[in-house]
Parts: sequence; structure tokens; C-alpha cells
Amino acid sequence: MKRRNFIKTTAASGIALSGIAGAFGAAASESVTSNEAQFKLKYAPSLGNFPEHAGKDPIDQIKFIADQGFRAVFDNGLMNKPPELQEKISSELARLGMDLGPFVLYADFNTRSFVLQDPDIQEMLKKKMQDALEVQKRTGVKTALVVPGRYDEKLHWDYQTAHVIENMRMCCDIVGKTGLELVMEPLNAHTDHPGLFLTDMPQAKMICVAVNHPSCKIVDDMYHQQITEGNIIPNIDMCWDYIGAFHIGDNPGRKEPTTGEINYKNIFKHIYNKGYNGVLCCEHGKSKPGKEGEIAFIRAYREVDSFEK
Repeated sequence: MKRRNFIKTTAASGIALSGIAGAFGAAASESVTSNEAQFKLKYAPSLGNFPEHAGKDPIDQIKFIADQGFRAVFDNGLMNKPPELQEKISSELARLGMDLGPFVLYADFNTRSFVLQDPDIQEMLKKKMQDALEVQKRTGVKTALVVPGRYDEKLHWDYQTAHVIENMRMCCDIVGKTGLELVMEPLNAHTDHPGLFLTDMPQAKMICVAVNHPSCKIVDDMYHQQITEGNIIPNIDMCWDYIGAFHIGDNPGRKEPTTGEINYKNIFKHIYNKGYNGVLCCEHGKSKPGKEGEIAFIRAYREVDSFEK
């Protein structure tokens, strides 16, 4: 039996990577090979997740990611890549039938921005939105991530909320004509990002309802939300109509699923059964260095994707 066909067969039985380890012994601890069994959900590694196996070229990364059965990628830094590289990435994803997750459009953790009604800030945001539309033209990306920035200790919270709503509506009016969605990301203030305005899912939903625009959505980063509020599945249900993307990361440590306290297998089963067809970005580190860490990354997703439909 050819090695590629063997791998495909073992993958179909849900033991692809353990099958590789059993069949090829020590060699499996150093490298992986193509695996044609696609994941049930569109988990999206970043274009920098597998340098040991695929090198640093984004196109080679995409090919390797597709070979492992992933159906999407994401690149937070897509907006800063040269236009010609953006187009090459888009072409390769289209060739392989893969999706592209949200890129970071605006995320200044040090500035009071959306919470203010400031003409200079609004002009900056308008410019950012126009830049995002250029990226969309080149890549066909469907979602762009925004962080509303820091809160203002001198301004009443409700005024800040009103300003965020007004600024988000302005931004959505600019990008909405093309169908681009802006996904706001609530971030935890306890471990990673103290001082930011947007921190939890109910707050994000309230803003979406108030903005009342089809382009105003939420990216549910389950690592951040486990720290901030937990209750992940009920919050998914409460915010379902406004979730445009997910971010993945276990807690504590922000590494791949199965390394922390979050029961991702149950969460992914719930998301799958709700009919989700969007991207879930693997926005986390690896628990081990080198090739071993890259293999552990893939094995973790095989494990949490092994839920019964």
C-alpha cells in the first residue's frame, strides 16, 4: 500500500496522526505528510504556523495546511503584505477551495479611539475602511477585525458606548456596500489587555444591535471569553446572529486545544450542529517547539474534531 493512501485510510477512521506514528515509528516525531481527510469545521491555521514543515513562504504554508485537511487559513497581517502577495495568496486559496479568515484592520491597544467623537479619529477610521476595501478587492476576504481601543477614564461610560456605536455605524456604512463584515473583538482585561473598552460578549451584542447594520458582527475569541466570563456555549447561543468568526486558544497558556481547561470538542460539536460554515482562526501558540510542536498542533485538532455529528 502506498504511504499516501495508507495515511488517507487511517485518517478516515479518525486516527490519522496516531496511525502515522504507529506505522513509521520515530520518523513521525520529526515530520508529517499529506492527509486528505478534511476537518468537519473550517479551523484556520495562520500562515506562520508550520515553518518547520513548510518553510516561511505563504504559498508553501497554504499548500501544507491544505494537505493536512484544513479548509481555511487566516493572516492577521494580511493588510500589511504587498498587494502582489495578497493576490497570490488569494489565487492559491481559490485553487484549493479554501477560505480566508479575518485580518486585523484596526487594533490599537494604546489609544482612545472609537470611544471618542473626534474628527481626526473619524478621518483616520474612514481611511482605514478604504484601505480594507482595497484588500478585499485583491483577496475577496469577507471579514476584517476591529478593536475599539481603550476606554476613557474621564468620560461617562454611556457616552463612550454611544460614540462606539456611532463610529461603528460610520465604518459599516463605508464597507457595507461591498459586503465586507467588520468583526469586533472583545478582549480580556485580566491577563492580556487591561484598559480596553470592549471586553465581553453581551457588551458586543448590545453594540451590534444598536448599530443595526448587516456588516456589524463579533469575532468570538473563546480564549479571551473563557478568562472574562466563561459560559462559552450559552454566550455563543445568545450572540449567534451576530457572530462573524471565531478565534481559538486554550486557557491557561493560549496554546492549541487539549492543553488547557476548555472542552473544545463539545464546543465544536455545538457550533457544527448549529450549522456554522465560517472560519475558526487558530489564534494561539504551540505547546512544544519545532516539528514536534507542529505535529502536536495537528493532532490536537484531529482530537477535538472527532466529535460525532
